[in-house]
Amino acid sequence: MYANSRSIDSAQSGPHDKLAELVLRHRDALFRKPISPASQASFDSVMREWDGRAPILLDAGCGVGWSTLKLAEAHPAHFVLGVDQSEDRLSRGKPGVTPANAFFARADLVDFWRLLLQADIRLDRHYLLYPNPWPKIGHLSRRWHGSPAFPALLALGGRLECRSNWAIYVEELAQAIGLLTGTTPGVERFEAEEPLTPFEKKYRDSGQSLHRLVCMLG
Repeated sequence: MYANSRSIDSAQSGPHDKLAELVLRHRDALFRKPISPASQASFDSVMREWDGRAPILLDAGCGVGWSTLKLAEAHPAHFVLGVDQSEDRLSRGKPGVTPANAFFARADLVDFWRLLLQADIRLDRHYLLYPNPWPKIGHLSRRWHGSPAFPALLALGGRLECRSNWAIYVEELAQAIGLLTGTTPGVERFEAEEPLTPFEKKYRDSGQSLHRLVCMLG
């Protein structure tokens, strides 16, 4: 059956009690992970495609790229970049014609965010659409707001939007943003009338609640 997606099962009943400790530790420590040659090569190819003037919209963890195409159609003046680490997902067939302002790159986002920052590039729009929730209590450090790269993610600025079918993920993200910026964004439940991703469509059609955070970063 199609609309049979299971809701997320977790022992967490609210934001993780170690969230603040972890976020602040990453803020105060130098992240020393080397950039992989593959990520560097992907970043270089993106820089050759970008004209240096169009505002950048990053679809981070774009999966099969459905969302990247939709966002490129909705924002024709932007350079819309879909980045995912999976060659299999990126190589899957895309519906319709790829807009001229859409580009895809295979890279580790932890590397890619830092490469953008090192190049002194800031984003105009940034999407985190249904990231892996890593719902086990011991998986906090695998969520984007628990990653050592999270300070770099925020430093890229722009309009950040995250969507998830797990309210706790978005609530944790909001708290983490508040810890590092001084302003905690609101979280809302929303209806996806025109789903951006295949996951969003399946979660909606399975009757799951969808949650969203939108904020402007400096």
